[in-house]
Amino acid sequence: MSFARAAAARAASAALDFAVPPQCLACAKPVTNAGGVCAGCWSRLGLIERPFCERLGTPFPADYGPGLLSPAAIARPPAYDRARAAARFDGVARELVHRLKYADGAHLARPLGAMMARAGHELLSGEPLLLPVPLHRLRLWTRRFNQAALLARAVARTSGATLRTDLLIRRKRTAPQVGLSAAQRAQNLAGAFSLAEGASAALAGRAVVLVDDVLTTGATVDRLARLVRRAGAASVDVLVFALVVKDG
Repeated sequence: MSFARAAAARAASAALDFAVPPQCLACAKPVTNAGGVCAGCWSRLGLIERPFCERLGTPFPADYGPGLLSPAAIARPPAYDRARAAARFDGVARELVHRLKYADGAHLARPLGAMMARAGHELLSGEPLLLPVPLHRLRLWTRRFNQAALLARAVARTSGATLRTDLLIRRKRTAPQVGLSAAQRAQNLAGAFSLAEGASAALAGRAVVLVDDVLTTGATVDRLARLVRRAGAASVDVLVFALVVKDG
């Protein structure tokens, strides 16, 4: 972009901010910069930082040393290698996710994706393939967009990773996983996903990062991780905006 065009873009942005002041992404209070949150909401945004479980990404209450795994990761190792999240799924983070998915909040994907890229920077080195968790076509028609794909596009824009939205297919419209037992979750997801034609060639030997908005039980990304591993992926990680934390 030329200097003149850049200056014109800055002037246009300043004029727009003057006419419509930037608002907090969560509560709509005025903020200094577009795409930010106010001080009050920021203080209630449960960002996840080290120390955390290297496998599941769940935060530890204290620093027990590098490379440690949580009891849950040891007892039930997931099919993926590592999971990372920007925030706990509560309070402000829950509000942001709900606005993104259910309140025409597609504009939130870019700032939330930028937060995800920072939280998952170690997963994004080495030119991985970003694969958003797919929606069933009926749900996509109802919602009009796949929030995971929007977030993955924002992560790709920030990190330079390669986005592929055409490799995973959701063939079955599954019921919500919340409240289901492990056996019920497995039954619910049976036959839900498949690979697109030619996906195996694209996945062979590649590092893959599965992208979604929230990681709850992990059953969905576990199923997808197994699918892409069978296709020859060299590694499979998971990157989400928010993580359900059950133990504090």
